[in-house]
Amino acid sequence: MAARILDGKESARKVKSEVAAAVAALDYEPGLATVLVGEDPASHAYVRGKRSDAEEVGIVSFHHELPATVHQGELDDLIGSLNRDPDIDGILVQLPLPEGLDSERVVSSIDPDKDVDGLHPRNLGLLVQDRPGLRPCTPSGIMRILDDYDIPISGSRVVIIGRSFLVGRPLALMLARKGVDATVTMAHSRTRDLAAVAREADILVAAAGVPGLVDPGFVSPGATVIDVGISRTEEGLIGDVDFDTVSEIAGALTPVPGGVGPMTRAMLLSNTLQAARARRDDKAPGSA
Repeated sequence: MAARILDGKESARKVKSEVAAAVAALDYEPGLATVLVGEDPASHAYVRGKRSDAEEVGIVSFHHELPATVHQGELDDLIGSLNRDPDIDGILVQLPLPEGLDSERVVSSIDPDKDVDGLHPRNLGLLVQDRPGLRPCTPSGIMRILDDYDIPISGSRVVIIGRSFLVGRPLALMLARKGVDATVTMAHSRTRDLAAVAREADILVAAAGVPGLVDPGFVSPGATVIDVGISRTEEGLIGDVDFDTVSEIAGALTPVPGGVGPMTRAMLLSNTLQAARARRDDKAPGSA
């Protein structure tokens, strides 16, 4: 029996509809600043999509492009000006940055109240403490997909392959928090008998960035498999999961493309709305 497909595009449409309705009810227009450095085609495509999404839901887009040769100080100055700009509620710096620029420095220089990627050390710290704050977009998108498709989480064993600050670590914290109540194992390239560990999962999240890593030997029959990986090949975009073979054993599966990716973009909009409300309505982040 083929796996049920968890359509991230459909979940993203729901999120965008919710955000658009909320934005329409405001007496101001939230503003999202995007910063793109260099000429990487994939980065340009991602930012175009994010700007289009913003405009679709009524968020004003402020775009800034800088050459790959830009000096760190110039980039720092731009971030500083966006931090001070009262019309800007969210700041997105497209990563990765060209060689020679310090990504950690840039992320840490963004006003944490405008950090709609949810990657500032303060926001990650608030997540660790289970306090309200802006959350990383991809883990938030995964949580929403699981919720939209009524995938049971409480009491479930979750295995996450990958321990990045973008996905693996924040997602583990979200899943394990009280009230969500998953039992989480974080696996990685040094995990002994990785496939055997993965087979213990009721929910398996593949976020290693290794194309086709997860085959049927990693998946317990009926498990939910969330594919976060995305790699460009001559055949097109593929994920960390061998979709054709795993779909015959998994109970539910996100596709690539069309799974987690659209939800990452949608949660950026949700974060921008949250940041705008927190800044302009004097509410604590996460209270709206």
